[in-house]
Amino acid sequence: MRICLIRGSGVEQEEVDSIFHAMRARQVDAVELRRDAKAGTVAELLKATDVILTLGGDGTFLAGARVAAPRDIPVLGVNHGHLGFLTEIEAHEMSMGLSRFFDGSYRIEERTMLQVTLSRKGRSMVQEIGLNEVVVDHSGETHILRLEIDVGGQRVGVIDADGAIVATASGSTAYALASGGPILEPTLQDLLLVPMSPFALTVRPIVFAPGQEISLTVVRGPGEMRVDGQGRGQEVAIGDVVSCGSHAKRLKVIRFSPPESFYQRLADKLGWGRPLVPKK
Repeated sequence: MRICLIRGSGVEQEEVDSIFHAMRARQVDAVELRRDAKAGTVAELLKATDVILTLGGDGTFLAGARVAAPRDIPVLGVNHGHLGFLTEIEAHEMSMGLSRFFDGSYRIEERTMLQVTLSRKGRSMVQEIGLNEVVVDHSGETHILRLEIDVGGQRVGVIDADGAIVATASGSTAYALASGGPILEPTLQDLLLVPMSPFALTVRPIVFAPGQEISLTVVRGPGEMRVDGQGRGQEVAIGDVVSCGSHAKRLKVIRFSPPESFYQRLADKLGWGRPLVPKK
């Protein structure tokens, strides 16, 4: 068996070394994959990998998801960050978590991944995948974007807004939620469109059934496109089309908690449903 570690910037080398030592004691091969590794290195390291272990916050988990999902490799997230909404266990629980994994005391939860293509004049310029969302928003001196929305070949309408978010159910509790979108149960395969500060109050978020492809055509721009909030945005010009659909493969997430724990996680991590004034 091989375990591949992806760590965030706040995780010390000492902790990684201790994991490697524990793996050797179990006669398990352990390797580290850097988040900035080149595609060839990623492919080689993950060729014989059985599980990806992410050490960090949700950003590190998202990085692991992008390389794991296309290869059908399950991911176990260990939280070293502040929120840790996507990760399964806290840093101090890692020893217990690894023991349960090796004992087979876990379940696999599948999450929909997003497939994003940026096209210009009929040519595919960029293709990316993400677990949470793609954001198309204004850039430079552009104060407002105009986007034409098409779903499954059907024109939905044109909106003037700061931008738009297309999110998975996993991403519904991230940037989409901060922009006024609804919360979706994370195993749903629906996609969500959330306008960002739309000019018209009648423009509201929409949830689309599985299998639909959502296209955003830039009518007034320019703008920027980001998938899962990665680095610098990709420039999108007037006439460019951002096509969003579900990736062919779903992400496999290692879970020790029961499925209904999602709602407890909402309360613990996001404070959802708690009274504004504490009960006496």
